[in-house]
Amino acid sequence: MKQIYFLIVVLAGGVLSSCGRGGGDRGEVVGVPARSFRAEVPYGMVYIPGGSFLMGQTDQDVTFAQIAQTKQVTIPPFFMDQTETTNSQYKMFVNWVRDSIAISKYINDNKYYIQPQGGAAKSGNGKKYINWDYVKKNPIWNTKKGQANNSQKLQGMYYQGDDRVFDRDEVDVRVLKYNYSLYTLRDAANYHNDKSKKRSDFIFRDTVPVYPDTLVWLSDFSYAANEPMVEAYFSHPAFRNYPVVGVTWRQARAYTVWRTRYNDAYKNKRHLPLRAPYSLPTEAEFEYAARGGRIGTDYPWGGPYIKNAKGCLLANFKPGRGNYTDDGGAYTVSVRSYFPNDYGLYNMAGNVAEWTLSAFDESASTFVHDQAPTFNYEAKATDPEVLKRKVVRGGSWKDIGYFLQNSTRSYEYQDTAKSYIGFRCVTHYLGRDIKDKR
Repeated sequence: MKQIYFLIVVLAGGVLSSCGRGGGDRGEVVGVPARSFRAEVPYGMVYIPGGSFLMGQTDQDVTFAQIAQTKQVTIPPFFMDQTETTNSQYKMFVNWVRDSIAISKYINDNKYYIQPQGGAAKSGNGKKYINWDYVKKNPIWNTKKGQANNSQKLQGMYYQGDDRVFDRDEVDVRVLKYNYSLYTLRDAANYHNDKSKKRSDFIFRDTVPVYPDTLVWLSDFSYAANEPMVEAYFSHPAFRNYPVVGVTWRQARAYTVWRTRYNDAYKNKRHLPLRAPYSLPTEAEFEYAARGGRIGTDYPWGGPYIKNAKGCLLANFKPGRGNYTDDGGAYTVSVRSYFPNDYGLYNMAGNVAEWTLSAFDESASTFVHDQAPTFNYEAKATDPEVLKRKVVRGGSWKDIGYFLQNSTRSYEYQDTAKSYIGFRCVTHYLGRDIKDKR
């Protein structure tokens, strides 16, 4: 009888230990099976190692603003775009939005949609999904490859009536809007004990016009003949590798959301682990990256001077009393102009100032944490203007040298577009250090 009882125990133990990984774990907790992960440096980005630095003014506060008090802070590792976002890169976003609207609203053709098994161009939830592989091979705006029937369908995308010039078909940029959703994780953390809140209460939804405001080249300057920049800067291939300008903070953030989803679609199709979402850098990340690992320097290239030993200017800004061309360009220049800093980042000072994720508050350094500090605020349309300020860093082609310093803080309103403000993206490294073995 005792022998039978022992046999039952052994069999039961065998059943229990066979759960999980098919019996291969020998009854040990070894973790769920997962594909091995190997860190990759995203295209066009550089790795910024984590570290601590003294954030804030390293030189005299010549404006006596007292808004950049020094503070020792720590920044986790992340990836950052080598250059400012170019016209060409941003145009890829604009074209994606344009084609999505054209296909979903004006072209009723199932060939442009993914065809699941069964032939219906719909997913299980009834929504259609565009087949971008087909679109790339059969552009909807190309009438030379059997797409001539699309030209009539797309008339609703063009300016109509008196808005037309010489009766040309030109896309009405006012219809180019991008819808997206984001989790407001800070709000979720603040209210996570509030049982009356639902998940939907922490989802932020926005609709953003994506086309840059090209008229900023005139509206930013009184009595300046900048019409050629209005007409050509974003549209002409001569400027394809120049930094995109005329984008608001909201447009810049919408671009980061689209870029995340664009990469996620590729990774999901191949069952690969996803990256951390793209975003704008916090102002602490921007200053840390701009310093390039150097301690106590005024500019990204190090040292207290904007000229090198040969007398050459090291950035695109407003030297002297307005000698704009002395640095090599009257306006913006190519995003790979001048030498990169020690992290391999171009134009962290000059060319265009850059949006950051952080909201602007004069006293932010006194209350933000010293670990990955930032002050964020999701401003509503009804909020006063003072709550819609976002930190701008780096200085631009029309600024004097003071604004090029690593520590100089400035701001602009989130719905404002300027001819001297652009942006670049970051995505956070998932782990301790890229050199670690996985």
